[in-house]
Amino acid sequence: MRQNRITRLAVALAFAGFFGMSILPTRAASDPAFTQFIASLWPEAQAQGVSRATFDRETAGLEPDYKLPDLILPGRPATGAPSQAEFVQVPADYIKEASIARLAAEAQKLMAKYRSALDGIEKQFGVPAPIVLAIWGRETDFGRYTLPYDGVRVLATQAYVGRRKDQYRDEFILGLKLINDGEVTRKDLRASWAGATGLTQFLPSEFYKHAVDFDGDGRKDIWHSVPDALASAAEQLVNKGWQRGVRWAYEVTPPANTDCTSGVPEVTKPLRQWLREGFVPVRGQRLSAAEQAEEASLLQPEGVYGPSFLTTKNYFVIKEYNFSDLYVLFVGHLADRMVAPLPFATPWSASTQLRTKDVEAMQRHLTRIGLYADRVDGKAGMKTRSAVGAYQKQAGLTVDCWPSEAVLRSLSR
Repeated sequence: MRQNRITRLAVALAFAGFFGMSILPTRAASDPAFTQFIASLWPEAQAQGVSRATFDRETAGLEPDYKLPDLILPGRPATGAPSQAEFVQVPADYIKEASIARLAAEAQKLMAKYRSALDGIEKQFGVPAPIVLAIWGRETDFGRYTLPYDGVRVLATQAYVGRRKDQYRDEFILGLKLINDGEVTRKDLRASWAGATGLTQFLPSEFYKHAVDFDGDGRKDIWHSVPDALASAAEQLVNKGWQRGVRWAYEVTPPANTDCTSGVPEVTKPLRQWLREGFVPVRGQRLSAAEQAEEASLLQPEGVYGPSFLTTKNYFVIKEYNFSDLYVLFVGHLADRMVAPLPFATPWSASTQLRTKDVEAMQRHLTRIGLYADRVDGKAGMKTRSAVGAYQKQAGLTVDCWPSEAVLRSLSR
């Protein structure tokens, strides 16, 4: 009986081999060009202090993840960045009252839990505790959100076929350096699709520029140590120009004759001048003489609709953390809500947001007619909204500085 079973197995194997099949599990075929690319990075990794043993161990069997966004793949349509909520949602959807209220309540508990560390961070760096807590809440929901990707694989893929290859070439090597230096294990180096890692989402280069050992255990652990992660976020803000004692923004009621095209970072005036021109802080808030001397820019995230803000330099420092007006508004408002449970004084409107590709088309049209000179990135930021308002003036349309379907249709003609 045993001989018959052996015979049948031999026949089955021969039959499978004859037709070029395999009944055994197989690994996905390796990508020789990718393997060669990774191998070519060894001299640069060595120059950064990565050992040969670390390089070989962490790159052995490494394969690219072609499902990631923001890649340029030969023979395939270019994949754009994912539809980040900051750029495809209207403010009312992104800055949801329920989300803000939940995070603010949780942050108040965390404020008490980490009071000593937060007081120390504020004293040393000048960044208020609510700001760093709000960044932690926005980035990883106070650590509850698990980053989904293997950081080494993400960085390697973006370095190989990403839109920003040169940047990610350096980030990949620094990612290996993190492991080599014992800063983090490969298992804990989880990342977003763009390679950011840790409780407060740092790229490897940001770790080496800004990470802080605040709990004094000899490690800069932004993955497990809340004091280290929050102090590192504060240090990054300081290194990007944070001004001690300055608010991030003031919500205001604008005068009826406000020119929304002036809502760009380049147009700055002392707050006292904005007040003289009829901008009124909401809820009767009174600004000190020192506050009135601060330079500020006008921000109207929904054009003439919704709330208006006078933004200080610290607003733009937070924006360096994530280049989105809605991100900064979320972080700033969440920080405020930890202190006073008040929503924005002016409600958001029910406006709709154009798709990324439509905003890109709008930016190209505005560039062609000389009204826009910034990046064509599909993100309707301050400069795009101002350019829309300038076009509306030129075309005899209602000037509201909001990138709408009507404006896109007019431009397309």
